[in-house]
Amino acid sequence: MANTFKVITKAGVTSADVIYTVAGSTTAIVLGFQIGNTTGSAITTTVTLTSDTGSRAGANNEANQTVEILTATAIPANDTLAVLSGSKLVLEATDSLTVTGSAAVDIAISVMEIT
Repeated sequence: MANTFKVITKAGVTSADVIYTVAGSTTAIVLGFQIGNTTGSAITTTVTLTSDTGSRAGANNEANQTVEILTATAIPANDTLAVLSGSKLVLEATDSLTVTGSAAVDIAISVMEIT
């Protein structure tokens, strides 16, 4: 198995934008996830994790569902929000992260992909 570290960035996001999708035959660990408010006013942001992984053995054999990690969370003017605050997030093949800002936000995500 190979481990590859990557950074994903996107500037000026306002409408729902898929920022990262895990490639097939890959597992990704989100190590850091920052959202910056590039405006002079307070705004809100929403982060959605889309996952349909299923067919697991044992007690957790139902498919994952789309969930909001953050829902209309406030970011003060000219400030940055650490989405995971020191936690990690494991994503499986085809899982994706979508970000929405009520005004322009910049995004930086650090991941380790395991192939």
